[in-house]
Amino acid sequence: MNLVELFRHQVDLQEIPAGQALFREGERGNFMYVLMSGTAEIIVRNRVMETAVAGTIVGELGIIDDSARSATVVAKSDCKFLPVERERFIFLVQQKPEFAMHVIRVMADRLRRTDAIL
Repeated sequence: MNLVELFRHQVDLQEIPAGQALFREGERGNFMYVLMSGTAEIIVRNRVMETAVAGTIVGELGIIDDSARSATVVAKSDCKFLPVERERFIFLVQQKPEFAMHVIRVMADRLRRTDAIL
């Protein structure tokens, strides 16, 4: 699923300059984000787990279970992120089952990669 295309008309983007964090492990989170442009690193316990590119979602766990962030996301280049609040997330899951499956696949893939590393 091409999330950049799905959200192409959105203008409420959050700009994060290279080297700055979007959020940090342990923080509370009310938003999931879609990386609309740039690259960012997803870091867990000071280890880079993934390099995110346009279309990658981050922060999905916090919006689902209302827990502290499990990772830090740092912009490698200047980035633009689209914040997705819980109500919008629920609407998308209800209206676009392919969106829900995409989020589930991302979570499953990250869990498998983390298990392989550990």
